[in-house]
Amino acid sequence: MSEPNDAYGRPRTLTEGPFAGWTTWSEGADPFETHNGPFVFRVEPDGRAVAAFQPERKHLNGAGAIHGGALMSFADFSLFAIAHAQLKDDVNSVTLTMNSEFIGAGDLDGWVTARGDVLRETRSIVFIRGLLVQRDRPLLAFSGTLKKLGR
Repeated sequence: MSEPNDAYGRPRTLTEGPFAGWTTWSEGADPFETHNGPFVFRVEPDGRAVAAFQPERKHLNGAGAIHGGALMSFADFSLFAIAHAQLKDDVNSVTLTMNSEFIGAGDLDGWVTARGDVLRETRSIVFIRGLLVQRDRPLLAFSGTLKKLGR
């Protein structure tokens, strides 16, 4: 098994496709995320991040709804997007905790987006909460903490 060149990945802006202008982390930096995405984010004019992904057939469960594991994987990605300003200067971090509550079922019709807030930041921990939405319908509420590991 080969190791990625950049274990943590660095942000890169996409230049083609429906997510042109959106940011993701280096391709292959997180093989699980690369397989399950593409997950992207952008910083809005107010400085807050919005994350997004376009559900595909691979994201569905046997009932034809977006699989809960796909939503939770996207919520985990979104924790890092929402906390982008706190993780600047190449601060590496990992998910310490994540909680989620399913609210509704998603489908293949439209992007799933995530928005949220940083509730508190300490020297080594960032506390975040957010909401996944599709077509103005809430799908999943989530919260979590990220542990800063340093550069």
